[in-house]
Amino acid sequence: MPTAHRGFTAPIRVIVAKPGLDGHDRGAKVIARALRDTGVEVVYTGLHQTPRQIVDTALQEDADGIGLSVLSGAHMTLFAQVMEMLREQDATDITVFGGGIIPEADIGPLRELGVAALFTPGTPTRDVTDWVHAHVGRDAAPPAVTTGS
Repeated sequence: MPTAHRGFTAPIRVIVAKPGLDGHDRGAKVIARALRDTGVEVVYTGLHQTPRQIVDTALQEDADGIGLSVLSGAHMTLFAQVMEMLREQDATDITVFGGGIIPEADIGPLRELGVAALFTPGTPTRDVTDWVHAHVGRDAAPPAVTTGS
């Protein structure tokens, strides 16, 4: 679903990132490919990105959303840093969502930080792509906080 901005219609643009020291990126690559297959413009940043690098890339690329994949257990710190840096840059219009190994007990606190959706292991890829099309982009409905299956 295209989004209208800058005077023309453009596809949704999402940064998919692997913050921190986690070296497992298969899931992030699967989501990046699935989003591309549904017409989303994806910038995959690769492994070992710092929150600063991720936010800087999102700003440089005029991204509508940031999808973080975290399997390392550092999700509370990494999501918090990204959200804070977006606030510092007055870029809270960039929708942040994520996935990975995120304990149920941490989902509420991540929501309170402003993370719009969290997709846990077992979430069908289609659920992620459908959510992005419905909730990311300048013409999207306000994000509904979601957890995966």
